[in-house]
Amino acid sequence: MATKVYIVYYSMYGHVGRLAEEIKKGASSVEGVEATLWQVPETLPEEVLGKMSAPPKSDAPIISPNELADADGFVFGFPTRFGMMAAQFKAFLDATGGLWRTQQLAGKPAGIFYSTASQGGGQETTALTAITQLVHHGMIFVPIGYTFGVGMFEMENIKGGSPYGAGTYAGDGSRQPSQLELEQAFHQGKYIATITKKLKGAA
Repeated sequence: MATKVYIVYYSMYGHVGRLAEEIKKGASSVEGVEATLWQVPETLPEEVLGKMSAPPKSDAPIISPNELADADGFVFGFPTRFGMMAAQFKAFLDATGGLWRTQQLAGKPAGIFYSTASQGGGQETTALTAITQLVHHGMIFVPIGYTFGVGMFEMENIKGGSPYGAGTYAGDGSRQPSQLELEQAFHQGKYIATITKKLKGAA
C-alpha cells in the first residue's frame, strides 16, 4: 500500500505554490510514495483579492480538514504575515478540532515551508511559530536540518529557507523562487517522504 504524503499549502501570489510543486516532485521520487498537492480554502472575497492584484489560484484541489486523516505524512506551506503563517492557513487549522479531539494526526510526520517578503521577514519565526499547531495534534515535526548540504551555506546569492524547511523571498512579488530554492524544496519533499515511508513501515 502506497505511503501518502500530502503537500498542503496556501499561496496568494504563487511563490509558495511554486515551492509546493517542487516538494511534490521530490516526494514522488521516493518509490512507493504517493504525493498529492492540496490548497486550503481562501478566506478573502474575490473583490479584495482583485484589489490586491492576486493572480488566479492553481488547479490543485481544495482540501477539507477531515481529509488530512487519510495521509501518512505532510508538508505544510504558507506565506508569512508579520512573522507567522497567513490567516488563511491558520483558519484551516482552526477547523481541525475534530481531528484534535480524536488525535487522528498524532504520530504523523510533518514539515513546513514558507515565503517571506524580505530577508528579515520571518524565514525562521514563521516555521517556529507554526510548530505549536503540530504539537497540539501530537504530530512529529521534521525539519530538514542541514541535510541539503552545501546549499545551506550559500552566501553569494540570496537564498530563502533554513534548517526548519524550504523557503523563498518574494520581495515586491516580482521575484520568483531561484533554482537553488527549488532544489531545496525538492530535497525537502524527498527527505520527508523517505522518513514518512520508514515510519509507516515500522508501524
